[in-house]
Amino acid sequence: METQKLQYGPLIYVLAILGLPLCCCAGIGFIPAGVAFFIAHSELKKYYQNPDTYSNQDSIYIGKIVALIVLIINVLYLTYTIYSIYTIGWDELMEQSRQLMEQYENN
Repeated sequence: METQKLQYGPLIYVLAILGLPLCCCAGIGFIPAGVAFFIAHSELKKYYQNPDTYSNQDSIYIGKIVALIVLIINVLYLTYTIYSIYTIGWDELMEQSRQLMEQYENN
């Protein structure tokens, strides 16, 4: 019996790695990382149902781990952002940002 590859391996890597730089944008990288984790989980489920048919389960498993790590980082940063907005307030955060930009422009 010929083995075939699980088809979403590269997509899982791209989405997981795309989620990492999006962490800096208030933690919205949890969206692509979550999608990558979900796809990897469903692909591995397909592999476990019929392991003799598929051959690249290791790359899917590694992609799932990378997506999980990026997802955790993003959720933590999103939680920190929400906490900062809640405790300090949006107006004060914008004022601090404006002061930092003025300080940067003066130097």
